[in-house]
Amino acid sequence: MKACLCKKLGQPSDLVIESLQGPVPGEGEILVRVKACALNFFDTLIIQGKYQSKPELPFSPGAEFAGTVESIGEGIEAVAVGDRVMGYIRWGAARELVIATEDELIKLPDSVSFEQAAGLTVTYGTTLHAFRDRAALSEGETVAILGASGGAGQAAVEIALLMGAKVIACASSEEKLAFARNLGAQRTVDYSKEDLKKTLKTMTNGEGVDVVYDPVGGDMAEQALRATTWKGRYLVIGFAAGQIPKIPLNVVMLKGCDVLGIFWSEAIIRDPDGHRENMTQLLSWVVEGKLKPNIHAVYPLEKIAEALSEISERKVQGKVILTL
Repeated sequence: MKACLCKKLGQPSDLVIESLQGPVPGEGEILVRVKACALNFFDTLIIQGKYQSKPELPFSPGAEFAGTVESIGEGIEAVAVGDRVMGYIRWGAARELVIATEDELIKLPDSVSFEQAAGLTVTYGTTLHAFRDRAALSEGETVAILGASGGAGQAAVEIALLMGAKVIACASSEEKLAFARNLGAQRTVDYSKEDLKKTLKTMTNGEGVDVVYDPVGGDMAEQALRATTWKGRYLVIGFAAGQIPKIPLNVVMLKGCDVLGIFWSEAIIRDPDGHRENMTQLLSWVVEGKLKPNIHAVYPLEKIAEALSEISERKVQGKVILTL
C-alpha cells in the first residue's frame, strides 16, 4: 500500500510517500481501504511534535477518513466487507489501508460522497458535541464564532444555524467574513479592525452573547469572554493562534459564566453511544440537504505537503481533502 510517512519531526516538506506492506486485521479489527482522508490544523502540529498526541515515528498524519471495508477479523458484526464507512483514528489515515475498530467507524449512506464524509467527523463532530452536549445551545440564542472561515469555524456557523441560533461570525479579514456570510452568518466582526468585545456588546444591545465558540485562542480570547452575557458559555475548542490564553477568573465569577473545555477525542471514547448519535445526526442533515460541508480543495496523497502548508498558512476556507 501507498502511505504518507512522518519519519522525522518537522515541516510538511519533510513528509515522504512510500510503499508499505498492507496490514492484516486481527480479532475485533476492520481493514478499511481509504478513498478520502481529511486534514486538520492539528495535523500541522503533530508532524512537528507540538500536539498533545505524540505518536512514535514513523507514523502517518490524518485522523478522519472514508472508504470501504476491505476485510474483517473475528468477532466483527457491525460491518461487512464492501460496506461504505467513515471513521476517526487520531492519526494514521493518510495511507491506502487502515485498521480500525467497530467503535471508530460509522456506516455511510450511499448518497453521501467519500469526500464529504471524510471531512465530517472531526470539525463537525467536535462542534455538535460542543453545542449540544456541552453548551446546551437553545434556539434563539446568540453565538459568536471566532475563526469563522476555517474548518472548525465553518462547521460552527452551519451547525449553530441548524440548531436555530443567531450567528455572529468573527474573523480577521473581509474575505473570510464574506465566506461566513455565504454560509448564512447574520452578522460579522472583523477583529483585525474592530474591538471584539465592544462590537459584540453593541450588536447584542449591551447584553453580550450567549455562547462563544473559540478555536483560535490568543489575544482574542479574553475579549470574547468579556463579551459574554450573564450565565454565558465560553467554549474552548483550540488554539490556532498558537498562544494559549490565560483567562482572568474574576471575569468568570462576575459574569456567572461557564468556561467549557471541548476535548472531543476523549469524549468519544468515554461516550461512544453519544458520539454515534451525533454522527447519525450529521449524516441525516447531509442526506436531507440541510448540511453541505464546504470543501476548500482536494489533493492527491502525493501533494499532502502542499495541502498542509495551505492549512498552516491559514489560507483555507472549509475542509482540505486527500484522495487515494
